[in-house]
Amino acid sequence: MLNRIIIAAAAVVLTTPLAMAGPIDSACVRSDRARGNAPLCGCIQQVANQTLSRSDQRRAAGFFREPHKAQEVRMSKSDADNAFWSRYKRFASSAEAYCR
Repeated sequence: MLNRIIIAAAAVVLTTPLAMAGPIDSACVRSDRARGNAPLCGCIQQVANQTLSRSDQRRAAGFFREPHKAQEVRMSKSDADNAFWSRYKRFASSAEAYCR
């Protein structure tokens, strides 16, 4: 009985990230640059889940639709924008290394 519970729990843990599209995955799949590369977009979403809050993910997803927004945030003098940009750069570096 315990083995069945452990196997069922492992199945849920392993399949849940694949079944739940996040904001970055959705934006990535729709973007021209990704050209519908679902496995790559899913990988990037997995990294986002580990490195960014949901709020940061929603904000970063907007960069797929309007890349100029990323430049505006990067150049901003706001402390909040600078903190976000630092988190975003760590996410981007991790996604590039992990999803290559």
